[in-house]
Amino acid sequence: MTAADPRDTGRDGRAIARFLEMLAAEAGSARNTLLAYGTDLRGASDLLGARLAVAGENELGRLGAAWADLAPATAARKAAALRRFFAFLVDEGERDDDPSAALPRPRAGRALPKTLDRGDVDRLFAELQRRQAADPIPGHLRLTALVELLYGSGLRATELVSLPRRALRPDQPFLILKGKGGRERLVPISDRARAAVAEWAVLVPADSPWLFPSGKNHLSRVRLYQLLKTLAADAGIPPARISPHVLRHAFATHLLEGGADLRALQLMLGHADIATTQIYTHVDSRRLVELVNARHPLVDAHRNPA
Repeated sequence: MTAADPRDTGRDGRAIARFLEMLAAEAGSARNTLLAYGTDLRGASDLLGARLAVAGENELGRLGAAWADLAPATAARKAAALRRFFAFLVDEGERDDDPSAALPRPRAGRALPKTLDRGDVDRLFAELQRRQAADPIPGHLRLTALVELLYGSGLRATELVSLPRRALRPDQPFLILKGKGGRERLVPISDRARAAVAEWAVLVPADSPWLFPSGKNHLSRVRLYQLLKTLAADAGIPPARISPHVLRHAFATHLLEGGADLRALQLMLGHADIATTQIYTHVDSRRLVELVNARHPLVDAHRNPA
């Protein structure tokens, strides 16, 4: 539980204090969560002249104007805190009504995924080739196989590092993976990736159950992350711009740029909802506009008027 705030006097202060006590005792909220709730509620109380606990819809509507310059995510967080507060007051019998419908519901724009352009990817593979030519050690073969699978198939980091030793077969250009939610999906494997894995696989101990072993287990996600950061730095790419997930995004982005169908991409990425996949269309808006201008039937009608 947080220490009592000196402002927790008066009707608003007492109501906020009781609400925070409930969150701590019944919901088991963490200290930082309680501090955030307290800050948001007291800030709203200050804006309404210490009338938050008794505020009606008209008064709450003023908060939307006061929050207009805030980031959508910040305003949404504040509104969520107030909704929970008013639900608590109703449950406690402090109020007969819940005015929180008047609170704004700002929608934060979904963050666009980080990705790499094709030049960046070319630099990564050029650095991998340089390493192998200069010092052909097993570690370089392993990293080449890892990067080929990340960029060539869009695997998630956990899926990649935990691949069974015999997951890829020379005569089978795809994997069947069980991803999030236990959903199975078919993942095509490029010829390049299969060749890189085959070259690495001959060095994997025969008794290892993993394709990418490390000690008694498989390679960790943290170690994969570190290897990619070092590779990026050596290739002249800021390490902050790369991660296993960024290579997965690059896989999706570049497939769309090449004309891939969104539904097919959804299946390959293992997204349950195509809305998740649609975020990648931002990267290719120019090509989509050109496609409409070049292929839409009304374009031909305009060029060849009757």
